[in-house]
Amino acid sequence: MLNILWRNMKWRFENPLSIVFTIIQPLLWLVMYSTVASHTMQDLGIQNYTAFILPGIIVLVIFGACCSCGFINFIMRSNGSFYRILIAPINRKSIILGQMLEAILVSFLEIAILYVVSLFFSVRIETGLIGILLIILLIFMTGFFMSGLSYYMSLLLPNEVIYETIMNSIVLPLFFLSTALFPLEGLTGTLRTIVLINPFTHIINVLRSLIIGNTILFSDILPVILLFIVMCALSFLLAIWRLKKETAN
Repeated sequence: MLNILWRNMKWRFENPLSIVFTIIQPLLWLVMYSTVASHTMQDLGIQNYTAFILPGIIVLVIFGACCSCGFINFIMRSNGSFYRILIAPINRKSIILGQMLEAILVSFLEIAILYVVSLFFSVRIETGLIGILLIILLIFMTGFFMSGLSYYMSLLLPNEVIYETIMNSIVLPLFFLSTALFPLEGLTGTLRTIVLINPFTHIINVLRSLIIGNTILFSDILPVILLFIVMCALSFLLAIWRLKKETAN
């Protein structure tokens, strides 16, 4: 697992544009959109809109970084290293975990950059050390689920063009049909129901409560943690199942 992790990290830093391109868009959302929309949101009682949208932008960063986990699979297929790893005496779980952990580490790196930028907009984590530890756990779980899903999809789909199209069709609705940019209180009817069904609405709400809230409500946090434990397990099992099929072929 560590060898796969190191191999992917080495490739990542030899190709730094793979990091730059996945963080530019979230940075633009954080800085430009929050600046433009802040006056409107103050009318809704949101005093620091940058702090409000930061959790949603964090999730967007995770989407981008973890989807690149699938792109690495296509690169490995094209240069033949994917098949060399398959025939090597390496546990299949270690192959998957190595690639997933690399994507999660990149997510943390990009989120750290994002948070440093947000400091210039008076964003602070109000819940202290415990809040920071919970945020790290939630980010890890979100990254684990998304990297497992992207790994599975990269093995399922024939090429990177279709992969990118499908992943965008999954990621963009999950982002926009959540509370990433707008408070839930302003939504009604069918749209409100769809937003509530979206699991990333709940991860964003919990992250937001840990960043701008004064108290930690474990009654709200624990159900979200349990939900993402199930989601992480499902995405990892799907990735293992698909890789075993690839091995059989």
